[in-house]
Amino acid sequence: MEPAIEKNFKLPIILIQLLDNDNLLVVDSKTTIRFLESKKFGVVAGFKGNISHMRYKTKVVAFSSDASYFGALSSDARAARLYNVKSKKTIAKIDRHQGEISCIGIDPKNRYMFSCGDDGKTFAIDIKTGKIVFTLPIHKDTINDVAFSSNGQWVATASYDRRISVFNIATLTPKHMLKAHSAPVMKLQFLSQHRLLSIDKNSKAIIWDTYTGSVLARLEGIHDNVTQIALDSEERFLFLATELGYVLVYELQNYTLLSAKYIKLNSCITALCFCVTNQNLVIGTESGELLFYDLFEDEVELKKLLQAQKYDLIQEYVDKNPLLQYTKVYKLVSKLWEQTLERAKLSLQKNDKQTAKELFDKFKNIPAKNTIMKKIIKEYSEFDRFATAIKQGKISLAYGIANAYPSYKESKLFKTLEAHWKRVFIAAQKYALEPRSMEKARELLLPYRGISEKTPLIQELFTQGDLYKRFKVAIGQKDFKIAFELVKQHPFLKEFPEYDALLKLGDSLYIKSQKFMQEGDTHSAVKILRTLVDFTEFSQEAKELLYNVESYQKFFNAIEDEDMQLAYKLLDSLDNLMDTEDGQKLQEQWIDDFNKAKLFAAKGDVTSVKKALENYMNISSKNISLAFVFGLCYIVQLENALYDKKDQRVLENGIKNYILYFGIDERIENFFDMFKKHYAQTKLNLELQTKGSASMWKPAMIVNSILE
Repeated sequence: MEPAIEKNFKLPIILIQLLDNDNLLVVDSKTTIRFLESKKFGVVAGFKGNISHMRYKTKVVAFSSDASYFGALSSDARAARLYNVKSKKTIAKIDRHQGEISCIGIDPKNRYMFSCGDDGKTFAIDIKTGKIVFTLPIHKDTINDVAFSSNGQWVATASYDRRISVFNIATLTPKHMLKAHSAPVMKLQFLSQHRLLSIDKNSKAIIWDTYTGSVLARLEGIHDNVTQIALDSEERFLFLATELGYVLVYELQNYTLLSAKYIKLNSCITALCFCVTNQNLVIGTESGELLFYDLFEDEVELKKLLQAQKYDLIQEYVDKNPLLQYTKVYKLVSKLWEQTLERAKLSLQKNDKQTAKELFDKFKNIPAKNTIMKKIIKEYSEFDRFATAIKQGKISLAYGIANAYPSYKESKLFKTLEAHWKRVFIAAQKYALEPRSMEKARELLLPYRGISEKTPLIQELFTQGDLYKRFKVAIGQKDFKIAFELVKQHPFLKEFPEYDALLKLGDSLYIKSQKFMQEGDTHSAVKILRTLVDFTEFSQEAKELLYNVESYQKFFNAIEDEDMQLAYKLLDSLDNLMDTEDGQKLQEQWIDDFNKAKLFAAKGDVTSVKKALENYMNISSKNISLAFVFGLCYIVQLENALYDKKDQRVLENGIKNYILYFGIDERIENFFDMFKKHYAQTKLNLELQTKGSASMWKPAMIVNSILE
């Protein structure tokens, strides 16, 4: 593919990000920040950060989605700073890592900046106050990447220790420590439907289910170090950019590799972004190139070729850009091909080869289609023999020919043959159930002896008549679980009409459940789904739907009953509830109140913090979050007391109280280091104190002053 627009900023591009206002943010290795408007991509604003980044394989700069704040590592990677973009002032400086800082990130809700280090630690810095408010689970080695779910509920870190930590930001609790990689995990990307992509140093990629922590799939075809990841706006496609300048593209329904060389550049790809506004894939390179690719630029040309019936030329475009096969034009061409194939087969069944060739003529210049056409024409050279065998009653021969040429099984003749078998087998079943009529059953089935796919069914019919009776009873009693278990163990039962009726019932129940769900009648939907759980074909989907529907029902009932404790508990545990209107309102209210509380906490104002969070004091799922904000408040009280040169014993008492409530964390360690500089003679030892923990903290433990 060729870029639609090219720009060059001379220095390596290390970040491309689409902002809330649809402008495009571009940052180079000297932290020169440019804002581009999203239609013609002209530079509309910018400024210079003047921080040189010698390494940028990991995220060394990060911007809030509204471009109000940004974070950057220092040139020596020993410190990370959070800045206010408008004032250009430093809000926070993080230099508590033992060793270098490896990467940073800002969550989608613009609440926290995360600083990750070679020491395996991750500090969460509140953007409004500049304070460290919590830490993530510690890795045993360097953290290589940090990623966030689109709704801001989850954060994940990837490490050289080959593990991935998944953490719930809403409840401030760890969810999973994922282990399946055999090499250091280098890159992460959250996907929709509670999925997470991880890629390791050996270019092995795994798709995880973040609810269960299980592996959903492994991506094939990656043979280079992946440097950047992007998704299209609808998450149909996954783009992986590499060190050697390749862009690979996968479709995300079946995780199929569409192209291993979708784009090839001569420079390492250092930044990647999908621009929703005009469906452009935007690439930044180490040589300073900024390239814009219109993924569907040829769709207009495809429409013209469709009108001219130039199907071979359409295929050439699709071969160059496999994403075009997902356009309406190509789907229409595919439908035309399927219709042509069916009509050609009907002609061949009538021995009219000439008509078939004429029908195929418009597709003959497409190599893949031409191969299929030649194969079909060759296969149908034996169709007359197949038809003759049926007419002469040589059933065994007819089935033998059909097995040799599987396309015959789509023909009307074969379907008639199968329908006759069904009628014969049903008649034989009735006779086989009566000992006196067994010979009649054998006589009916005699023409089918020796046919490989029928013989086992016939044998089981004569030896397992009681099973059929059990099968009928199970269906009559609506014990569908037993009925399907019998079918699983004895496939011959599929030939009975009761099995067909069972399948039709399953389809009918599924359609009804979907209708009830669309109408909002979850009670009726749940009743049907509980039945569908016993149907093999629908079991897994029914279980998932049942879980979701019941959770939604509980959530909405909790909202209606004003049971906020249950509502927030469900919201904090189920990602899908975030997509509901009530869920979004509830979460936005919590975020707003929590942000207000943090501003009061930054002043050490316990009374105002309590007032801001009074609606959450009885919601157990919020306890850890409350502990963190009150802990922040108490740290500020200690800092203020230190600044006011309070008596050493008062400060030591405050430190002891903090540890008693919250245990030893980064905040108290940081404060203790400052305390020792002013009171070097102190004999206080943190490790010897009685320790509490944030996870055990309760609102009943709130005090107005940590010093008392």
